[in-house]
Amino acid sequence: MIRGIHHVALSTPDLAGSVKFYQEAFGFEVVIESGWEVGSEWVDTIVGLKDSSCSQAIMKAGNMYIELFEYRTPTPEPLREGNPVNNHGYTHFCVDVVDIEAEYERLSKLGVKFHCPPGPAGEMGGGKIRATYGRDPFNNVIEIQEVFDAHNDMYLNVD
Repeated sequence: MIRGIHHVALSTPDLAGSVKFYQEAFGFEVVIESGWEVGSEWVDTIVGLKDSSCSQAIMKAGNMYIELFEYRTPTPEPLREGNPVNNHGYTHFCVDVVDIEAEYERLSKLGVKFHCPPGPAGEMGGGKIRATYGRDPFNNVIEIQEVFDAHNDMYLNVD
């Protein structure tokens, strides 16, 4: 039985910087700080890496968790700046907001580089929404979305 998505995970070159960003930008709070050193065969098997080591933080906001990893080994490759969202793999996670204009302004001041300002509301999969994509300081894509009229449970507010 699948109960739902538990978390979204991001790899970052700067765990402390990412924690600070997600605290200030989205109100996430750290609920777990952990990690592992080289030599954990159990973790290496799960993540599919050899001789891995990292620091980790799990953060929560509302009903959403994000898991942040700063791998020390093996040496990670940085996410290409401007990596197109149509490439295979993780493309973004979405944060439900109220007053998208105010959130766009606030997040812009915190360094989020948005693809565009929020445009007019449009129909999307059973809901009337306004949305835009932006990038955190490490080029991960974050969508902010405001729902105005939901005809589908997916677009109901998370409160």
